[in-house]
Amino acid sequence: MDFAVNPDHEAIREGVRRVCSDFDDDYWRRCDDAHEFPWDYYRAMAEGGWIGIAIPEEFGGGGRGIAEASIVVEEVAASGAAMNGASAIHLSIFGMGPVIKYGSEDLKARVLPAVAAGDLHVCFSVTEPDAGSDTSRITTRAVLSADESHYLVRGRKVWTTKAPYCQKALVLVRTSPREDCAKPTDGMTLLLADLQEDSAPRPEVTITPIPKAGRNAVVSCEVVYDDLRVDVDDRVGGQGNGFRYLLAGLNAERILIAAEALGTGRAALAKAVSYANERVVFDRPIGQNQAIAFPLARCHMELNAVALAIREAAWRYDRAMPCGEQANTAKFLAAEAGFKAADQAMQTLGGMGYASEYHLERYWREARLMRLAPVSQEMVQAFVATNVLGLPKSY
Repeated sequence: MDFAVNPDHEAIREGVRRVCSDFDDDYWRRCDDAHEFPWDYYRAMAEGGWIGIAIPEEFGGGGRGIAEASIVVEEVAASGAAMNGASAIHLSIFGMGPVIKYGSEDLKARVLPAVAAGDLHVCFSVTEPDAGSDTSRITTRAVLSADESHYLVRGRKVWTTKAPYCQKALVLVRTSPREDCAKPTDGMTLLLADLQEDSAPRPEVTITPIPKAGRNAVVSCEVVYDDLRVDVDDRVGGQGNGFRYLLAGLNAERILIAAEALGTGRAALAKAVSYANERVVFDRPIGQNQAIAFPLARCHMELNAVALAIREAAWRYDRAMPCGEQANTAKFLAAEAGFKAADQAMQTLGGMGYASEYHLERYWREARLMRLAPVSQEMVQAFVATNVLGLPKSY
């Protein structure tokens, strides 16, 4: 890895900052309070070419790697958009990984240009209420027709981000019963299903928003599929290999979430430092007190360390090197450091940190989510314990 300043990466940071400068904290508070998707911001990012940054150039994208994509979402989050702004676009960045890597040329040609342009929204439909982190236990089924032309999908998914606005969903289904498979993760298939038809919801799909504590500008939903038809041509790769294909997107997702946590921590720390310099109590700025200054200094150092972990994970990912340990480590450390920075910033402002006026309570709520999603801190530790340290599997 080269630690010299990369002019190309600096140009990406500046370009994203210019777009985000038009969308201040008040914009994001309004979107969050109204549970309203940030369409103006989304269109501005699409026009800037940032949404398709990791899609190959032959399909209208920027042809860049996860290293560059992580810089985009880090700067979005650091602008004050936090996870609302980052998650409005990150699915288009990492979610297409399995299609890029394993989809047919026809499927890529039909889908990727529109995703890169920001015209086609695709959601990730994987998690189920009775499976959770144990993806091998999903029960959503896809039955192949007698003429092998299409599947009928039936089942229920939860925490599907952006579902009401998406024309398509990348859906993980079972095409073979778990008990009939050599491995629990066999027998799953990845389908690119249509949620809308002629801009109207498909009658076979029921989408219900899930009320939640934060990141309310970007909705999370329960999605029920009731014999939804999906053409075989919209299958990603071969039948039964869907879980393996899904992994093409999971490490990228962890790296991007880590960058979003880093950016959110940076946004919170900047507000705390500004306040600590300006707020005068007992005839001096509160930042002069070590009880205030030292925790903020520690947050700064921890965020800088996290940035290095993210860069290593992205560097390895973009070179097709094993990066499961690095991606999970970056996600774990960034989620901890980002939340700690948001929490310490709130503590720095005292009662005003709890007030919506300073936006820290929004950062705090969104930073807390990244300790849960897309994989919990406990599952990351279980992965490292078993797959890196060689300890017995605990589940």
